[in-house]
Amino acid sequence: MSKNPEDLSLERRIRRYLTYLEVEKNYSPFTIRNYGFYLERFRKWFEKHYEQEYVERLTAEMVRGYRLYLKRFENEKKQMLSRTTQSYYIIALRAFLKYLSKKGVKSLSPEKIELPKGEGRHIRFLNHEQVERLLGQPLVSELEGLRDKAILETLYSTGLRVAEIAKLNRDKVDLKAREFGIIGKGRRSRVVFLSNRAADWIGRYIQAREDTWEPLWIRVAGKKSDPSTLGEKMRLSMRSIQRIVEKYRRKAGIPFPVSPHVLRHSFATSLLQNGADLRSVQEMLGHKNVSTTQIYTHVTNPQLKAVHEKFLK
Repeated sequence: MSKNPEDLSLERRIRRYLTYLEVEKNYSPFTIRNYGFYLERFRKWFEKHYEQEYVERLTAEMVRGYRLYLKRFENEKKQMLSRTTQSYYIIALRAFLKYLSKKGVKSLSPEKIELPKGEGRHIRFLNHEQVERLLGQPLVSELEGLRDKAILETLYSTGLRVAEIAKLNRDKVDLKAREFGIIGKGRRSRVVFLSNRAADWIGRYIQAREDTWEPLWIRVAGKKSDPSTLGEKMRLSMRSIQRIVEKYRRKAGIPFPVSPHVLRHSFATSLLQNGADLRSVQEMLGHKNVSTTQIYTHVTNPQLKAVHEKFLK
C-alpha cells in the first residue's frame, strides 16, 4: 500500500519532530518553540526554491544555498543575522536530520553539515557597584516594588535563567534552608542556593501578600482577575520579568541593556572572581558541559593578572 504523500511532507515531518522533542526528549516548551521557529523558516525557504518539498531530496548543495540565504537575510529593520544566530538555524536543521536518520528516513547525512564559525563571545556583566545600584532601585514600601526587589535579589543570588525563575512556586522555595530544587534547561535538575539577603526579601514579599496563590511572582494590578484557587493566570511571564529588570536598569543609569541573563553572567563572574572553582560554578549554573562555563574564565581568573605582573614588571 502506498503512503499518502501528505504524510511525507516536510511540514508533517517537522510537526512529528517537535512532538518527539516534547514527548521523548522532554524538552522545555521554550526550546521546542525555538526549534519550531528555526525549522519553519527552513521549510518556507525550501518549498519556495524547490518544487519537490520532500526532505528526502535534500542535498549538500541545497544546504549551501540555504546558508547563503541566512547570511544575506535582512529583517524589516534591515538587520542581518549574526553568525551565532545563523548557527542556531543550522543546529536545528542538523538535529532534525539526525531525527530523520533515527526514524529510517533517507535524507542528507547531518554529518555533512558543518556549523558556521562562531563569533567571539562577548560576556556582558555588571560590576559590584552596578549590581548594588540596580538592586537598590525598587521602592520597597509598595508591594510591586517589594516583589521587584525580591526578583532582582533572587536573579543575582542564584543565576537562574528567566524561564527558571518565572515558573517558581512559593511552596517549593525553602527560605529557612535557603535552597530549593529546580528542573532547568535540558530537563536537568539541580539545587539552587539563596543568599541571606535574597531569602530575606522573598520572605518580606510573601508576608506582604494577602493571597494564597501558588506562583511566587504574581501581577500586582488586577488581583481579582483570577478567581481560581491556584492563581496561575496571575503568574508573571518571562517577558514581564525581563521588562522589570530593564525598568530598573534605566532607573539605575546603567548605560547598556540589562536582562536576567546579564544578571546570570554577573552571578557567575562574581563567583569566579572571588575564587570559586569552575566545576562548582558549572553545577550552580546548570551547564551540561564545563566548556560552556569556561566562557567566563578569560574575564574572571583572578590569578592571571598576578602572574602577568610577576613576570612583566
